[in-house]
Amino acid sequence: MSIRFSAPGRINLIGEHTDYNAGFALPIALPGRTTVEFEPADSGELVVSTDLSPDVVRIRLDTVPGDVTGWAAYVAGVVWSLREAGYPVPGGTLSISSGVQIGSGLSSSAALECAVLGALLQGAAVDRMEQARIAQRAENKYVGAPTGLLDQLAILFAQPRCAQLIDFRDLTVTPVPFDPDAHGVTLLLIDSQARHQHAGGEYAARRAACERAAEALGVASLREASSVSSLSGEDQRRARHIVTENQRVLDTVEALSASDFGRVGKLFTASHESMRDDFEITTPHLDLIASTAVSAGALGARMTGGGFGGCVIALVPSEAVDAVDAAVREAVRSAGCPEPTIEPTVAGAGPG
Repeated sequence: MSIRFSAPGRINLIGEHTDYNAGFALPIALPGRTTVEFEPADSGELVVSTDLSPDVVRIRLDTVPGDVTGWAAYVAGVVWSLREAGYPVPGGTLSISSGVQIGSGLSSSAALECAVLGALLQGAAVDRMEQARIAQRAENKYVGAPTGLLDQLAILFAQPRCAQLIDFRDLTVTPVPFDPDAHGVTLLLIDSQARHQHAGGEYAARRAACERAAEALGVASLREASSVSSLSGEDQRRARHIVTENQRVLDTVEALSASDFGRVGKLFTASHESMRDDFEITTPHLDLIASTAVSAGALGARMTGGGFGGCVIALVPSEAVDAVDAAVREAVRSAGCPEPTIEPTVAGAGPG
């Protein structure tokens, strides 16, 4: 019996770099999905292909970290992680079709992991939190990427027209209605075409600064901190972003409960300014896109994702979408940057 399973990409509405600080984040799933066609067979390997590469990769079911590299490592990692967790993994043929842009900060890797995971489980009832941990372990231990659980939780718990409020201290996920279109507001996803990367160890440096700040403040994590005034220099700026960003996530949830998209927009913009000035993870290119969108009529705009490239999201009154689109394209063109991709998006469904 052939199995077809798909999982969406995701963006984070607000709450950047808060996950490893036991804080809050508010992601949504996207309409774009990675789809897996799985044909089980009585063999000791998976034969894997993707529409993004001419290569066919053979993955032994007893694979261990280091065996497979490149894009197929995400598939091999899921095989290894499932077996480590005690779940049987069948052999067979796996064909991957990707509808999630790679390198734009839309979590194409987690979409692939969750799609492969769902296909290999073949309908077995496995708790979504357990699935998230299996997928995260694949990425951390097999691929070697030190990611938190945000991507996997955002995808696995997604619901249409809802964001997910994730509390990383308690590991709880609460749906939050998010349907701006019903209120005459459009969420624009602006792909800068600057490839998303944790440049030069900058991600690790931010994480280390947060850990130093928490230790200096005498708290287990920056989630517990209420003031950073006793700190100084770079560590104070890094910690201030985390403390204020956590509050912005909670304020955004409150504003959404009142359908106050004007306030949500202001919180988006404040978040971008904090990432630019205190956490220093934006780029002049992304700053230009965000500020131009607001000047042209957006309620607010912010970079989304880990930083140093990727996408900007903007909340725009629906009647101003064309004006914002044109202004951003012109500003980017005048600056000599690549032509952005700009499209309206909505909160999509989870895997299935």
